[in-house]
Amino acid sequence: MALPPIFDRLRLPVIGSPLFIVSGPDLVIAQCKAGIVGSFPALNARPQSLLDEWLHRITEELAAWDRANPDRLSAPFAVNQIVHRSNDRLEADIATCEKWKVPITITSLGAREELNQAVHGWGGISLHDVIDDRFARKAIEKGADGLIPVAAGAGGHAGTQSPFALVQEIREWFDGPVALSGAIAHGRSILAAQACGADLAYMGSAFIAAAEANADDGYKNGIVEGRAADIVYSNLFTGVHGNYLRQSIVAAGMDPDNLPEGDLKTMNFGSGGNTKAKAWKDIWGSGQGIASVRGVRPVAEFVAELEAQYQDAWAELQGKVRLQG
Repeated sequence: MALPPIFDRLRLPVIGSPLFIVSGPDLVIAQCKAGIVGSFPALNARPQSLLDEWLHRITEELAAWDRANPDRLSAPFAVNQIVHRSNDRLEADIATCEKWKVPITITSLGAREELNQAVHGWGGISLHDVIDDRFARKAIEKGADGLIPVAAGAGGHAGTQSPFALVQEIREWFDGPVALSGAIAHGRSILAAQACGADLAYMGSAFIAAAEANADDGYKNGIVEGRAADIVYSNLFTGVHGNYLRQSIVAAGMDPDNLPEGDLKTMNFGSGGNTKAKAWKDIWGSGQGIASVRGVRPVAEFVAELEAQYQDAWAELQGKVRLQG
């Protein structure tokens, strides 16, 4: 099945995933201008009234870019909605997104049929992130247009299944849009995501080191210097298992190798976490693919490198196919 026309403007088959605290208008606008989907969590705009200002700015700046660059149009943007019952501003955020006719809505931690209907009503599409096939089926049953399988190694809230197994199971019954998440930070990995059955790569951690990201220098340098062995998987900080940078846990005075179990019942997106050290302000989320991140730099530069890596990987693969043929 072909991707919806909304993705026709992409320079690379990539969605920049929404990052708590880190993703804001600067990062989203830079990603869209570079030719990939930029996104942010609605909850990053605090107070709630700020969401209207952010969407106004993003819409206007991308429209101005398109007028000035008709041969290099911007990619669409997305807003992430946390559907968990503790998010008491969900309805207000949906109404604001309807006002600005947000092109893509990404839903997390719950699937609601009425939300998907609202998105379709203003002409948008909805993608839902899932960690297994069971949740994927529920999301599509409730009207989601596409899926984001969050596989092992993804930053933030993440599952434990291999991307090969997870995408294969989904593709046995679903032929709509699929964006794979999980340790993707290199052009070669984007091509690999497509080779295993996804349409798009869902990349987040690498963009924490972007010049436009709303992250402090320590966090950005932690991404640049980190490797897969520096990632700790724990449910302590939000009640849901996620991947975090080891050094931020140590800095908060905890032993990353002996963390207590969290409690799903305490998950609260109003307070921001379950410990004195808050995710994602003090405890830094990150995926396992960060060894590919070579420095703090502008989004445009990083996306250009990803595109070159992607093209090189594609040419290399075609060469191997010809040799085997």
